[in-house]
Amino acid sequence: MPRIIQISDPHIVPEGQLAYGQVDTATALANCVETINRFLPEIGPVDMAFVAGDVTDFGTEEEYKRFRDIMEPLAIPYRAIPGNHDNVEVMRRSFADQDWMPETGPINWTAELAGLTLIALDTNVHGKAHGDLSDASLDFLKAQLRAANGKPVIVATHHPPILTGIEKMDIQNLRDSDAFQTILSEYDGELRLVCGHIHRIIVAPFGNVICQIGPGVSHAVSMDLRVGAPNCLTKEPGGFLLHEIRGGILTHSIPVGQYDGPYLFYPDS
Repeated sequence: MPRIIQISDPHIVPEGQLAYGQVDTATALANCVETINRFLPEIGPVDMAFVAGDVTDFGTEEEYKRFRDIMEPLAIPYRAIPGNHDNVEVMRRSFADQDWMPETGPINWTAELAGLTLIALDTNVHGKAHGDLSDASLDFLKAQLRAANGKPVIVATHHPPILTGIEKMDIQNLRDSDAFQTILSEYDGELRLVCGHIHRIIVAPFGNVICQIGPGVSHAVSMDLRVGAPNCLTKEPGGFLLHEIRGGILTHSIPVGQYDGPYLFYPDS
């Protein structure tokens, strides 16, 4: 049974800094790694993890090195795609030793698991907050879906193509997504679209597929659906998603950290 962990939006900053002057993202990511490792005996085996963009906050070599250092103890292999806070070329150099990292072009890759294909797409637009899929990325997607040949597929992007009601984030979503929607909707098999960027758990239809947005590791975009609301963060508990095949694609949300329990509901029965 294939299982994949989705980590979203680590936003790693240089040593000694806090993201937005507020959030210790390095400690949050380290806690996420610890939580995953601790849970593996109960939820495993897990094939791999992937990071759904915004690996770093400023896209510097220092940040990518710090990210890799924090992720080093993770007990399963991982990959990543860029988000709007990443720098594609710096990220490429920083992961040049990894066989999943393409030498040129968008950072797109595919992971083939028993009974499941994961297709990851680069939505980064250099210097912009919104996302877009290049013709090269759409062609890559079409080719990989043809190769999947009806097998269950998870497609991963950083930017979601849906409107969430959080105005300041919706203006930064995936642009010009009609072709993307058509390609996904025409796939002859089960397909799930998973994203990051919003730092909240949100589920919505996109064409005839489910779009699942994952929580942030360290902080959330504030839940404010008012028109004209400011773009704010809230220090809500971080989390990650576990995707698996269980009669279809099933997704669990797991909070980061240690909590009391487990306790038997009725220990005397």
